[in-house]
Amino acid sequence: MDDIKKKLQDEIAALEYELRNQLPKEILKARAHGDLRENAEFHAAKERQRLVDARLAQLRKRLADFSMTDLSRIPRDRVGLGSTVVVFDLDRNEELKFKLVVSEEADAAKGLISTTSPIGRGLVGKQVGDEVAIPSPGGTRRLEILQLTTIHDEAG
Repeated sequence: MDDIKKKLQDEIAALEYELRNQLPKEILKARAHGDLRENAEFHAAKERQRLVDARLAQLRKRLADFSMTDLSRIPRDRVGLGSTVVVFDLDRNEELKFKLVVSEEADAAKGLISTTSPIGRGLVGKQVGDEVAIPSPGGTRRLEILQLTTIHDEAG
């Protein structure tokens, strides 16, 4: 999680620099070109300023959410954030392994799935032996949980 916090902090720092230093210069330069009603550079810089400001608010909230993550609230015997889960896909007759991560770390090709993805939401709170139905565009997938390693098991 420290990697994610650093990544968020780096993006915040870069956007703050752009908002405070680069964009004001671009706006001043565009203003010097005259009539603001038909000044594409001015309108583009102002639009970028709004987008950067909105993204900064989003990143700051996400960083605050991470700072408040209480690992003691993650269950020790059920699937939760940081859990590695081995499931059996009953429809495809295959075994799959997933690690539940925050959305910033998600990479389905590497088996890293977000707790907010359909599979992640379906698995959270379940135990070994539970069968879950996951809605998907191709129909419902049925998964049975075979093995569970929680974030607490990995830390210990």
